[in-house]
Amino acid sequence: MSTKPAIERKFEQGLFASRWLMAPMYLGLVVSLGMLTIVFCRELIYYAPQVLSMTADKAILVILTLIDLSLAANLLLIVLFSGYENFVSKLDIDDGGDRPSWMGTVDFGGLKMKLIASIVAISAIHLLKQFMEIGKSSKPLDQDSLFWLVVIHMVFVASGVLMAAMDWIVSRSKKY
Repeated sequence: MSTKPAIERKFEQGLFASRWLMAPMYLGLVVSLGMLTIVFCRELIYYAPQVLSMTADKAILVILTLIDLSLAANLLLIVLFSGYENFVSKLDIDDGGDRPSWMGTVDFGGLKMKLIASIVAISAIHLLKQFMEIGKSSKPLDQDSLFWLVVIHMVFVASGVLMAAMDWIVSRSKKY
């Protein structure tokens, strides 16, 4: 039996129940995933008929765009499932063994690392697309814009390395 006053217990129960305020946000991420799927399909439908007349460079740019959208969707799923399981409630579903192996095992630190890795990959693809457009586009990026794209990408890379280093330091300190 608890020695806490009833008002304190009720307050803590209410505080704990407030995690359900996140549920509509995760539902919004499901809607966002649907939006991203529509954009992916629109791009695919637009470019598929052009495949026989496409140059190799154009095909690579189209594929990079589709990969970019796919990575963003993967990131969205990771945030959706991991966030819900870490902050709201465990997903108790009978999936017939179809459950991804990482579900239920990604903690906040793992989620952080997957998030930054996805951002770096998306940034790298965007940067590669811009480099491939140099000299080909009717409206090419100027040197300043390219410089800032590289700087921003390197900030993402450095952030990822620093986060990994911090997680490594924390994991090492827990062992002692």
